[in-house]
Amino acid sequence: MTPADIFGFVSLTAQCVLRVLGQGSHDGVQTTAEAMIETVLNSENYPISERLDWWNEVCSRLLVPCEVNYDGADGFCSRLGLLDLGGITVATISYPSLRSRRTSRHVRQSDPELYQFAVALDGRHTFSQERRHVCLDAGDLLLYDTSHPNDSQAFADERGRAGVLVVNVPRKVMSLPPAKVDSLMATRIPGDTGVGALLSRFLTGLVRTTDSYRPLDAGRLGVVALDLITATLAHHLDAPAPHSPRQALIAAIYSYIEHNLGAPGLDPPAVAAAHHISVRYLHLLFQQQDTTVSSWIRHRRLERCRHDLAEPLLDHRPIGAIAMRWGFTSSAEFSRSFRSTYGLRPSEYRADVRGCRPER
Repeated sequence: MTPADIFGFVSLTAQCVLRVLGQGSHDGVQTTAEAMIETVLNSENYPISERLDWWNEVCSRLLVPCEVNYDGADGFCSRLGLLDLGGITVATISYPSLRSRRTSRHVRQSDPELYQFAVALDGRHTFSQERRHVCLDAGDLLLYDTSHPNDSQAFADERGRAGVLVVNVPRKVMSLPPAKVDSLMATRIPGDTGVGALLSRFLTGLVRTTDSYRPLDAGRLGVVALDLITATLAHHLDAPAPHSPRQALIAAIYSYIEHNLGAPGLDPPAVAAAHHISVRYLHLLFQQQDTTVSSWIRHRRLERCRHDLAEPLLDHRPIGAIAMRWGFTSSAEFSRSFRSTYGLRPSEYRADVRGCRPER
């Protein structure tokens, strides 16, 4: 979700709370060049009879379409805080005991093709997706996605509160093989030890100290969040039973590609030769990963270029130099691939993340 989407929705929900971290003003909204904006919406600004309908609308517009059911006798109290970290959004959500369902109809209605990485904050939670069922306590981690129906239930703690932190990550920016990542869907990931604890502490600390961030921090914090999520998933993908020779070979190939993206000659024959296998066998291995060697190399090169274009400290570097740094030998080919993947030319993307395009 882009900042334009967020502000468009905020303008339609006049009673929401928009907290701006900084000083100054523009069109009646307090802001500054040194501020990072956090959107905060609270059901207490609405009549009790309207709160559940309002919450369903908020979740559908700012997260994904779903259906929330609440059977409590007390007034429905909920809160949503939203941070945009340059393509990755972090939502902190607080609510009473409830049930939330995303059906096949909701998926057909809207699928932003996101991985959603959740940290259970308060209460207990159950979650089901793709015939998998998991129970979570506070501190546990969970990966799921928006492309399949799911059913979740929250049970409030003694304070009457349940809550989660959800990181929305576009599937296309995840550097791990999709088939591998999907194997961790709807499984409990411990958040109290090892890499999981590191990620959990980073994310919970991130949303507690938003008043100390500047606008340029957003994209960098997003990169850190994505790297930690990737490291956590990779750790648990490697953790079960020792690798078979084939698994070890696949892991070595992915690592080789990642460390040689800047080499113009990185192609299937070069990768196969480096691992003493035939090109045919290499293609077979990647076919089992639901991708191809060339498309994976192109995907990772584009992601590296995208990160460099979003980095303000590299504004002095020409776009062509960034493309060459990550193995593209033709600026025209790079521009076509970038636009096909992200919907913008590289120059437009760089201006977009700086807020320099008039249409923003």
